[in-house]
Amino acid sequence: MTMSTVAPPDEDIQVPVPELLGRLLDLNGSDLHLTAGTPPTVRIHGELERLEDYPPLNPRSLQGMIYAILPQKMRERFEQELELDMSYSLPGRARFRVNVFMQRDAVGAVFRVIPFDIKNIVDLGLPPVAADLARFPRGFVVVTGPTGSGKSTTLAAMVDVVNTERSGHIMTVEDPIEFLHKHKRCVVNQREIGADTHSFASALKHVLRQDPDVILVGEMRDLETISTAITAAETGHLVFATLHTQDAPQTIDRIIDVFPPHQQQQVRVQLSTTLQGVVTQQLIPTVDGQGRVAAAEIMIATPGIRNLVREGKVHQIYSAMQAGGRYGMQTMDMSLASHVKAGRISQQMAFERCHDPEELQRLVGSSSGLSAFSSGGSSLGGDDASSWATGSFGTSDGYGSSGSTGGM
Repeated sequence: MTMSTVAPPDEDIQVPVPELLGRLLDLNGSDLHLTAGTPPTVRIHGELERLEDYPPLNPRSLQGMIYAILPQKMRERFEQELELDMSYSLPGRARFRVNVFMQRDAVGAVFRVIPFDIKNIVDLGLPPVAADLARFPRGFVVVTGPTGSGKSTTLAAMVDVVNTERSGHIMTVEDPIEFLHKHKRCVVNQREIGADTHSFASALKHVLRQDPDVILVGEMRDLETISTAITAAETGHLVFATLHTQDAPQTIDRIIDVFPPHQQQQVRVQLSTTLQGVVTQQLIPTVDGQGRVAAAEIMIATPGIRNLVREGKVHQIYSAMQAGGRYGMQTMDMSLASHVKAGRISQQMAFERCHDPEELQRLVGSSSGLSAFSSGGSSLGGDDASSWATGSFGTSDGYGSSGSTGGM
């Protein structure tokens, strides 16, 4: 369809969803937005762009487009709940995480690309110590960050470390299933909320009776899910989970604060013995505008950090991370500084995403950092690349050029 043949928005023209998804992949995008009143819109390197060679979608044609890819059972569930999470495949190209919703009495949908291939930790541009977290025989590992930061992609890479290097039984509980894991050295069972089980809490309760060695919890949404995940780690399982938190100290506080006050000291003790590490990540646009790189904060549960958790001195963890380089730890500001020095991201972008501008300025070693941040300008760091941060992201929540995604 060309600009000269664009139809007026009131015509019932239904563009096949697979055609739009193919266009998304061709553009190396990460997300497709279908909303009444506007043309199909894609997210490329974090920015939304309308596909202007398609007409604005009207409510009736949009509903027909979306319903055409929904099995009858899914349609009925959507009409009852007015919300739907599901997965969809474009054979031979990619899988998609789909959310269907209602807005202003019209159906809308967002599709996020999920690649068939699972990349490893190094290819994702994350520190190798992140893979080491997947090598613990038991314990609790949490991957955190904002929506669209690649959490699911990182978790998939960690699960693949287990699947490749040891034998065992991996159980995942996801909403929906995103990356498909093959049976390598492990038997892998993946359960989807809505299709295979009713809730995270219900699934976890039964997972413990299914002889798992490794458990992945797609999202810890409530007290019951968090409590069961901690108990699973305490009873000898390796548990991976996600939260939408901004750093390791906040992650620990969030977990503890979910519980009523009279239980919080007990939870501190449980966490101090089960927590193995926290990975917090962001995706930062590159200087050339052609992709994104991962900035990652890594906290390893050393004896010192376990004591801080147990004693409720979470506010001191950040300082311990700054001094914990020999254990593989680094703060978000340290990661951002390494990208600036390598010329991958601008100082302006680093200061927008940092925790402590003064600390970042010290790490970057430039007196112009804060002034550039304050004035809205940007400047680039030097050429000395960090030892590990070489991975780049083609999309808002994925790793590589295929528009791969994951993150919740």
